[in-house]
Amino acid sequence: MANVTDLQTKYSKLAQEYSKLRAQNQVLKKAVVDEQASTVSLKEQLKHRDQSLRKQEQEMDSLSFRNQQLAKRVELLQEELASKVDSPSQHGLETQSVFDEDLQKKIEENERLHIQFYEADEQHRRQEAELRGRLQELERDSEQHQTVVDGLTAKYIDTIERLQSDKARLEVKAQTLEREAKECRVRTEECQQQLRRCQSELNRQVKQSSSVIQEKVPFNDTKFSDYNSLNVPPHNRRHQLKARDVAGQALSFIQDLVAALLNFHSYTEQRVHIYPRDSSIEPISPLNQKFSQYLHENAAYVRPLEDSFLQLHQSITEDTVTVLETVVKLKSFADNFSSYTHFLQKILPYQLKSLEEECEAPLCTAALTAKNQELQGDMKRVTSVFEKLQSYINILALPSVRQDAMLPSSTSAVFTQLAACLHSLHDAIKEMSKHYNQKAGLEQELPTITQKLCTTSECLLGSLGSLTSSTGKIATFFSNNLDFFTSPGYSPRGGTVTLNPLQAESMLANKKKAAAYMYAIKKPRPQSVPYREALSNRRILTSSTESREGLTQQVQQSQEKIARLEQEKEHWLLEAQLGKVRLEKENQRIADLEAQLAAALGGSPNTQAAAASTLAQSHEEAEKELQKAVGKETTLCTSLVGMLCTTPTVEHVGDEDSREQLIKTHYMARVGELTTQLQISDSKAVHFHSECRALAKRLAIAEKSRETLSEEVKRANQNITRLQDELTTTKRSYEDQLSMMSDHLCSMNETLSKQREEIDTLKLGSKGNAKKNKGR
Repeated sequence: MANVTDLQTKYSKLAQEYSKLRAQNQVLKKAVVDEQASTVSLKEQLKHRDQSLRKQEQEMDSLSFRNQQLAKRVELLQEELASKVDSPSQHGLETQSVFDEDLQKKIEENERLHIQFYEADEQHRRQEAELRGRLQELERDSEQHQTVVDGLTAKYIDTIERLQSDKARLEVKAQTLEREAKECRVRTEECQQQLRRCQSELNRQVKQSSSVIQEKVPFNDTKFSDYNSLNVPPHNRRHQLKARDVAGQALSFIQDLVAALLNFHSYTEQRVHIYPRDSSIEPISPLNQKFSQYLHENAAYVRPLEDSFLQLHQSITEDTVTVLETVVKLKSFADNFSSYTHFLQKILPYQLKSLEEECEAPLCTAALTAKNQELQGDMKRVTSVFEKLQSYINILALPSVRQDAMLPSSTSAVFTQLAACLHSLHDAIKEMSKHYNQKAGLEQELPTITQKLCTTSECLLGSLGSLTSSTGKIATFFSNNLDFFTSPGYSPRGGTVTLNPLQAESMLANKKKAAAYMYAIKKPRPQSVPYREALSNRRILTSSTESREGLTQQVQQSQEKIARLEQEKEHWLLEAQLGKVRLEKENQRIADLEAQLAAALGGSPNTQAAAASTLAQSHEEAEKELQKAVGKETTLCTSLVGMLCTTPTVEHVGDEDSREQLIKTHYMARVGELTTQLQISDSKAVHFHSECRALAKRLAIAEKSRETLSEEVKRANQNITRLQDELTTTKRSYEDQLSMMSDHLCSMNETLSKQREEIDTLKLGSKGNAKKNKGR
């Protein structure tokens, strides 16, 4: 509302200034018209002067013509006088005297006319010169006035256009701000309503809580630090997410640092083999051989830094508690850092001696010697800074081993000193990189420089550059997150006691129980059924239950009948197969007997009769055996799979084979059926397995979509926060623009007032010049 009021006030001021400018513009237009009228009058006066000048020139022409006539008449009179001198007389003398007088008068008149003409000519020339000078002066004044008027007109037109555009823009801004003000009022009312609701709800909760505290809580243990230290602090999920994020950023910086250190030590080893002696041409010194051997082992000391910090990052999750007392993996990182620091201390003397050996080379100049000495100091400084870092990291790793190793008040001091030490490391490596760069430039000027040494120096400088960049990033990152490192992430409410591992374990157990409880209570309840629908369903269920019982009995009876019929079917199938086998055997036997009979008939009649009797007897025996076989009852046995098999009581040699074949055929048929059922079961199992895999994939996709949606929600919240910040920034910029616009309007008012004074001054000057011209 205040902004809208200020805008209305500024808009009214702008309208007043615009009306003043319009009035001043009318005055300027009137002054321009007056100047144009005075210019026209001066031109008319100049025209009249020209006309009078032409009249005077005509008069002078007429006078000169009359003068010429008089001169001719005088000449004529002189000639007449000369002709009449020869005959003088009295009358001639009188006439001569008259002519002389007349001539004298004409001569005097001619002289007088000549004098008047000369005077008139001089006066005309003088007036003409004066008028021309005045005309030129007036023309210059008119041109100056016209130039000033044109400039002022253009300036006022630009000012008016600019003010109109500013007015339109301010109107648009005013409308926008009015809309925003309306929206703000609406939101303010909504916020006030929400505030009132929240206040009422909070008052209700305060009353309820106070009544519960008064009735149920015997004492408040948060008032006493001894009791409050026994309380388990709540799980800080934001602190865990921040710790996870910070550990991830630190891991990327540590990886860059490890890569840079590996490159630096490797290229230093390569340089030792090249300079001051090339190992491919002549053997290097024993010192450099030992130095190269130690440098070759750098990966065994540098790689564990990345691996241990990776384990530290993996141990920090959302479901853990991250404080110095619970970060156990920090100890392994501190041990690996200590081993690397010992490695630097071990190779430091060899580095110094190697640089001294370079200084003893024949072509080493004084500048190179100075740079080598500076590099010796840089290496000592870097090693000492690493030793300080080792001590601070070991101090931070002590609470995870022994809880009372460091006081909580000393934690912030250790982190602050560690941040300062990281900045010192960055400065030391930066100085070493600069001195190495200068040294490489001096070495390139040597006449014995090789391409191999140049390439190695460039690689070494690149590794130093990446090392400088990574240490700078680490120092900046640690300084930016120093507040997070020094702030206590977990502590009981109202206290500053540090968290111990037992409390952390209790916290995680309580968190899991709370999550399980929330999951249990968030299960969807089954939907209730209306009463009428439940009654109708009960009737349907009752009738369907009765019908189902009847149908169940019918199904059982049908199944028993089907089983009995199946048994009978299998029994008769076996009987038919046995009968078929016996029939074939009997047919074979009959064929044999007929053959015997035919053979017998081929002999004597007695033998034929005996054969016929034998054949009839064999037929009778076969029929008797068949009746006995059919009449004998077979023993039925039920197998485990529900099959019925017949065991004839008559045992014959030929029947055993047929029975085995029949049993084999029957069991093969059953095996085929079971194989078919097994294949169907396998296909169903494969189908269910594929469905389970598809469901598992859908579950994984759903989990991923849930994570994606959660990330989108986070991004949306961040966008909302960013938009709120942009809205605040836009409001501030609008206020700054309005203040600048008001300052601009003030300056425009001052400019217009100055222009108004200049116009008044010009008007007064033009009026004074007009008065002077009229006076002349």
